[in-house]
Amino acid sequence: MMKFTKSAVAALALMGSGAYAADDVTLQLKWVTQAQFAGYYVALENGFYAEEDLNVTIKAGGPDVAPVQVLMGGGADVMIDWMPSALAAREQGAPVVNIAQPFKSSGMMLTCRSDSGIAAPTDFAGKTLGVWFYGNEYPFLSWMNALGIGTEGGDGVTVLKQGFNVDPILQGQADCVSTMTYNEYWQIIDAGLTSDDLVTFKYEDQGVATLEDGLYVLEANLGDAAFSERMVRFVRASMKGWKWAEENPDAAAMIVLEYDETGAQTEAHQKRMMGEIAKLTAGSNGALDPADYERTVATLMGGGSDPVITAAPTGAWTHAITDAALQ
Repeated sequence: MMKFTKSAVAALALMGSGAYAADDVTLQLKWVTQAQFAGYYVALENGFYAEEDLNVTIKAGGPDVAPVQVLMGGGADVMIDWMPSALAAREQGAPVVNIAQPFKSSGMMLTCRSDSGIAAPTDFAGKTLGVWFYGNEYPFLSWMNALGIGTEGGDGVTVLKQGFNVDPILQGQADCVSTMTYNEYWQIIDAGLTSDDLVTFKYEDQGVATLEDGLYVLEANLGDAAFSERMVRFVRASMKGWKWAEENPDAAAMIVLEYDETGAQTEAHQKRMMGEIAKLTAGSNGALDPADYERTVATLMGGGSDPVITAAPTGAWTHAITDAALQ
């Protein structure tokens, strides 16, 4: 847990009252506009950011967008990332710090065809598994390390670098693919397969769940009292948006659709997604649970000769922002 300068702490203590000039904040999403990020769009649409005197710009992500690179390059003040990716980036020299954790649970799964002969993780050996990369591969690699299964083919598994779709399982290119409970699993169902055709392995059930969709900023910026004060207001309004979205999932999904400039999302899919997302944010008030953090670190460091991170991080998270935002 990182420490703050006295000036930053003093500024955080002044959050109780008073008006502020509108401040700009840019948020970089991990992926495209969808209900996965509903809390932020709700806060924007319902005026929760405006109530905190913030002008918030939400930048959609995509397959060619690396949130850490955007943050490091000054293109955003705060980013959404999965903790495995963020901690790996930190060990590699990107000084990112978790300031809030709206997602309590993991939605990551490996979804397999029933006719592949896979009934348990011990059946993975010799199979082809679709895996997302660009930082999303870390939980999978940790899981395989823990199982003692190699990822170079042969007696281990063959890893298929999966695009951000489920085509490999539909076209017979992979026995299993990476999915989220709120998105790709339902794409498989919508494509014509049924739940009876599939076997799912939730990372949480396998004891290798890692934290997803946290809010991260650059460590140096937290030494700036004005920046920290903006983040307090941003987190407070964002969590108000998330709790509203949990209580009003269908309305939250419709708000997301209003901000989808691509027109690629459908009402049915976004409403279903928001219902699943609400299960993952439930139980979090925005403050990172240290036990969840330690579990994530242990998963990333454990299970083999090629761990995702080689040493326990220091200064990778702080409660200072949420302590001030949620008081």
